[in-house]
Amino acid sequence: MPYIVGLILALGVCVFATGVGFDRDRAFYPVLVIVIACLYCLFAVMSASTRALWLESVAMTAFALAAIVGFRSNLWWVAAALLGHGVFDSLHARLIADPGVPPWWPAFCLTYDGVAAAYLAWRLRSGGIRASARDHAAVHPSGNVNRP
Repeated sequence: MPYIVGLILALGVCVFATGVGFDRDRAFYPVLVIVIACLYCLFAVMSASTRALWLESVAMTAFALAAIVGFRSNLWWVAAALLGHGVFDSLHARLIADPGVPPWWPAFCLTYDGVAAAYLAWRLRSGGIRASARDHAAVHPSGNVNRP
């Protein structure tokens, strides 16, 4: 069941983001990576495990840095971070003892991350989103071009 829910929710969020135009902004998928990575920290706080919180914070920081690098340079880094977080989900219990993680979470999050990564890759390959920050110039009402 966690796999089915992860699949449906990831597709729902990604298709919704495309439909309303959220993913036209380069920040959408990087922010998604950061929020996803923060959830393990939330589980550590819920379990009152300081050790788990420190370890989860290190992992979260690594994914946040990948999201920032991807936002500033190329969104393929963000797709890789999403996929990498899915791999992290599959190995999480072996890497970090976090008693706050629900038993179903790794399967759900692995599926969500993998589907979101695949969807972003599809959007990048199809040209729906430009991968490179250099190719994504925004023109402000003042007429100035702003590059992220």
